[in-house]
Amino acid sequence: MKIAILTCPFEPPKPKTKHKLDVTSVEDYKKLRDYEKECFETMVKQVKDAGANLAICQWGFDDEANHLLLQNELPAVRWVGGPEIELIAIATGGRIVPRFQELSADKLGTAGLVRELSFGTTKDKMLVIEECANSKAVTIFLRGGTKMIIEEAKRSMHDALCVVRNLVRDNRVVYGGGASEISCALAVSKEADNIKTIEQYAFRAFADALEQIPLALAENCGLAPIQTLTEIKAKQVAENNAGLGVNCMEGGCGDMKQLSVIETLHSKKSQIQLATQLVKMILKIDDIRSPKDM
Repeated sequence: MKIAILTCPFEPPKPKTKHKLDVTSVEDYKKLRDYEKECFETMVKQVKDAGANLAICQWGFDDEANHLLLQNELPAVRWVGGPEIELIAIATGGRIVPRFQELSADKLGTAGLVRELSFGTTKDKMLVIEECANSKAVTIFLRGGTKMIIEEAKRSMHDALCVVRNLVRDNRVVYGGGASEISCALAVSKEADNIKTIEQYAFRAFADALEQIPLALAENCGLAPIQTLTEIKAKQVAENNAGLGVNCMEGGCGDMKQLSVIETLHSKKSQIQLATQLVKMILKIDDIRSPKDM
């Protein structure tokens, strides 16, 4: 199927002046009607001559244009929004055409199937363009019983897409379940032992801060937080396995590698950097003055 993607309306050209056109006789009205019909026929002919058998338009159709499109067996879709028309152009490999005169066969998009789907009892309809040239451009359709469920599904889908985006940027991963934080805390504590100056206390405080993540995770799962963290730290050191973390499903210690619990390195680095920057900003505050102290 060849698709013409248009951002020009199926309407006769309007004069860009402040003058008005007065129709004072039947002959004048007939001339105007013939002119409009000729314009519409030219528009439809240009679309057909380009080889298109479907027109997708950003704007509306005049009733006369709608009638002529039906007569010429040229299906058309109107009022397609700006973002949607761009995505259709990407998916079908077509060019967005601003004027009928610029239409040509090489600017048409291609698709295997265009069909209309109906959902539920409210007669909601959706136009689906399938088997496109560029299958990387897709639409994710979410349905739910209530608006709250749909919004929650949208947030979950957004989070999942962000994870995929992070993996595209950097395909390295770390183990979840607090495993990466515990292994980092152990490494920072070990480095603190080698420092003889007062800076060692800052290192140990950073290690304690990292351990708050697995502590909170264990507490949220209904486990004894300190006992669980101590057990995992001891096992990580004994087995030299940085993949051990909090097993939320079965409780206690678990190997995140075997459980397939992973996080993207990009997001983990961003979380630690943001938290560190925030603490540095707070430490720079010398004093807080409220209006009642003035």
